[in-house]
Amino acid sequence: MNIKKIKELIELMTDNDLSEIEIEQENTKIHLIKRPHGVIEQQVIAAPVAQPAQAAGGREPAAQPEEEQGNLLHVKAPMVGTFYRASAPDADPYVQVGDIVHKGDVLCIVEAMKLMNEVKSEYDGKIVSIPVENAEPVEFGQTMFVLEPV
Repeated sequence: MNIKKIKELIELMTDNDLSEIEIEQENTKIHLIKRPHGVIEQQVIAAPVAQPAQAAGGREPAAQPEEEQGNLLHVKAPMVGTFYRASAPDADPYVQVGDIVHKGDVLCIVEAMKLMNEVKSEYDGKIVSIPVENAEPVEFGQTMFVLEPV
């Protein structure tokens, strides 16, 4: 599922005054919920990919990418947009480094196409770093939060 398809779903919701839509396609499930004041909550869940314990020939697999090393969990941008740590410029950030978060907690907002999209944690964990600055543009799949499982 690509960003264009997600944008089309958001437009479909807006044009038809829908409050919720869910679609499952190619190992990806998208669930969009429209909240008051134009905020759309979304969950994008990709099917897990099994990784073999050893590579062919009995060798150990190649080193894992940095984002998977040390059991750190990465919350990535679900779309292209602008990253906001708080619901308003004068509001406190949703989370800070060191905070414990639970699955379903709002971490930030990504503004796309003039819609404010809440990004919720898919994990229980402790915020280790926030590599994106407030009001900075993010790309699809860019790491916005690094969590340590708890």
